[in-house]
Amino acid sequence: MAPAEAELTQFSNGETSVRILTSVREKDVFIVQSGSPKINDTIMELLIMISACKGGSANKITAVLPYFPYSRQSKKKSHRGAITARMLANLLNVAGVKHVITVDLHASQMQGFFKCPVDNLHAEPIIARWIRHNVPNWREAVVVSKNAGGTKRVTSLADALKLNFGMVTADKKRGAGMSASMVLNSLDGLEQKPVFGSSGRSTGVSGDRTPPRGLRTVADVHGSPRRVHSANGRTTPPARPAAPQRQPRERRASIAVDEGESDGAEYNDQRAYEVTHGRLVQGHIVPDDFPSPVISAADTSLGEEDPMTMSHASSFFAPETHGLRQSEDGGANSDEEDDILTNPKVEHMITLVGDVKDRTVLIVDDMIDKPGSWIAAAETVVKKGLANKVYCIATHGVFGADCLEQMQACDCIDTIVVTNSYPVPEEKARNASKLVMLDLSFLLSEAIRRNHYGESISPLFQHILD
Repeated sequence: MAPAEAELTQFSNGETSVRILTSVREKDVFIVQSGSPKINDTIMELLIMISACKGGSANKITAVLPYFPYSRQSKKKSHRGAITARMLANLLNVAGVKHVITVDLHASQMQGFFKCPVDNLHAEPIIARWIRHNVPNWREAVVVSKNAGGTKRVTSLADALKLNFGMVTADKKRGAGMSASMVLNSLDGLEQKPVFGSSGRSTGVSGDRTPPRGLRTVADVHGSPRRVHSANGRTTPPARPAAPQRQPRERRASIAVDEGESDGAEYNDQRAYEVTHGRLVQGHIVPDDFPSPVISAADTSLGEEDPMTMSHASSFFAPETHGLRQSEDGGANSDEEDDILTNPKVEHMITLVGDVKDRTVLIVDDMIDKPGSWIAAAETVVKKGLANKVYCIATHGVFGADCLEQMQACDCIDTIVVTNSYPVPEEKARNASKLVMLDLSFLLSEAIRRNHYGESISPLFQHILD
């Protein structure tokens, strides 16, 4: 069917004016708004057009938003932050929307913001079908998440294709072990209490920070410091309860911090887990002998202690991280981490979990906005994991600033796959030979047809095999 005619104009000061040039009385109206780089203007056009149709006595107004604006602001990220996605849902309700159709919300729990039904469609069946038809030897591929929060989306695609999956995560650069000064330096200004050894005598550490002769401070497998006795220059760990014997021997992992802790441990040259580490400076993988930046990543935390380096003893002397600063659940907003990853004064440790050697890697997320985390993940699986090819796959290709140009110039990225849920300028798409655009028109049109006739939309979520 042909789209209805509407006239959108702007006054000299930027105000939007809308005229619906056809009758909508007692009809079902579907307003499609796919967004644009001027996202706030498109939101106002949508709201005013909904209000105009409501004033024209439309029977039911459905907003079709392939990319839902402000979906990344679905939770409060600071003490005085705003949940903008909920505010936009309230605006749509006030304007007169009775139904919302969207694709791959950044966090699926956003559907609770609306007072009307929401159909959150998935582009996963379309992406999976493209992979089966266009990725050579796709049955040996590995689906990889570029952050810890996107694992649910990755495992869903991996289960649909019956593939293995992995994860890439960047973390602050730390030393090999936790030294005593990391804990004792945080005790300044507090009265030191005597520390009693296993013999019951005080080993007091008040005043200076130097432990008495015969005692050493080492870290256990969890990074927690503890004092142990040493005799003849050799450290002997104190007695500890026997570990449960439920797990088989090949699944146990031991970490030797000092020479004395390796007594009785068995070692072999087999890797217990497929874990690969790399150094990340300015968003790129660097060799192991690359000089470290001036400032460590711990200095940029603005007083926020890293919970992984906090032992149970030191947690009493340092403030705990507030819940608002923790990582996102559901869809990880990794694009916001790009500014931190590309800081030239900060070094990060990036970890690849999974075996991708000589395989094709499918890096999957819900949107591509900034290139930093995508390039870092691609370089990690190629330079550290020795992968053959890398496909960067996402539903929404926002491509802010020069994102597409940087990903096009990256040698480790072979193909960029996105859908047309968000409009990409023709000039950008023409200059990007790696870009592949998947069409969502059939998915959205079938959802509109089924909503109009009151049919079930469950078949749209199913993977149809060829």
